[in-house]
Amino acid sequence: MSRKPASMYREIKGQAYCRREYMGGVPASRITQFEHGVKADYPVRITLKAVEQCQIRHIALEAARISANRLLSKKIGTTGYHLKIRVYPHQVLRENKIATGAGADRISEGMRAAFGKPIGTAARIQPDQEIITLETTANHFVTAKLALKRAAIKLPTPCYLDVEKGPGAAK
Repeated sequence: MSRKPASMYREIKGQAYCRREYMGGVPASRITQFEHGVKADYPVRITLKAVEQCQIRHIALEAARISANRLLSKKIGTTGYHLKIRVYPHQVLRENKIATGAGADRISEGMRAAFGKPIGTAARIQPDQEIITLETTANHFVTAKLALKRAAIKLPTPCYLDVEKGPGAAK
């Protein structure tokens, strides 16, 4: 069976389905790390925020993290920034698999008992919610902005950057 497109899971529909103790066989999240770099008091903080509400699959969050971190570690180095993923994929996604091909009409159950099996997880995002936060120095500001723009391309919702002074900024 081929995996269905991620656009099918973008919209928030129905009640939250996240109590893993009641369900068996939920696939593990693909996100390996939620923080990168060195945690310090940097003068600049850039935050990637969502414009619309949506669900972001764990695979898309991991792709955004990898693309941002790769650019930052190449251009800035591993000690000049602190990147943090602010959301966690709690929502369990289900898919009702239907048989296709020759003779599928005799095998498939159709919509009978169409609850679905767990196929992955997603994070539910509200408008203006922080997705990724990046802290860095003022001379690496342009690179940090580019890294978060590249990460935003991987996400299923339009995003914007919110720039503010970090805790290490001079008063």
